[in-house]
Amino acid sequence: MTIARFFRRSTLKRRSTYLAVIVLPNEAATFQAYRLLHYHGISPEHLAIVGEGYSSPERVGLMQPAQIAVRKARNYGLISTLVGTIVCLAISLIGRIESSLMFIVPLTGLLSGLCGAVLGALLGLLGEGSTASIYRHHLNLGRYLLMMEGPEQLVRWGQEVLSHYSAPSPY
Repeated sequence: MTIARFFRRSTLKRRSTYLAVIVLPNEAATFQAYRLLHYHGISPEHLAIVGEGYSSPERVGLMQPAQIAVRKARNYGLISTLVGTIVCLAISLIGRIESSLMFIVPLTGLLSGLCGAVLGALLGLLGEGSTASIYRHHLNLGRYLLMMEGPEQLVRWGQEVLSHYSAPSPY
């Protein structure tokens, strides 16, 4: 095994997918947009209709805002606890803190974890959570979501097709 192997680029390319969500007022408009996209060459495997009688928000991965906040809080809290503990331990070893003051290390880890959890919850609610909340609000009003996922070129093409056939949105 050579050292060059570690610096070689991966032969697997990560396929990045893009997502577009279009809010439509009723089932007829949603199905018409779906058929229009299909007519213009966008495969149904890249499309999903979310709403009454179609896919549920949970099935397509649209989580509740509280779920997003809890997940982000947990992740940020765990990471910041680990980093805070390691940094405090390193500082205490370098600075040669007395063994009687070593209780500071777990205390610092705990406090950094708490701060990270609060930051994660805020970022979760104000970031992805607010977007999910907006889409869920539209669904609660009886509207439908047409979701298009795939490569960037495909998603842009779908948005362009729909923009040529749509009127300005009232909401």
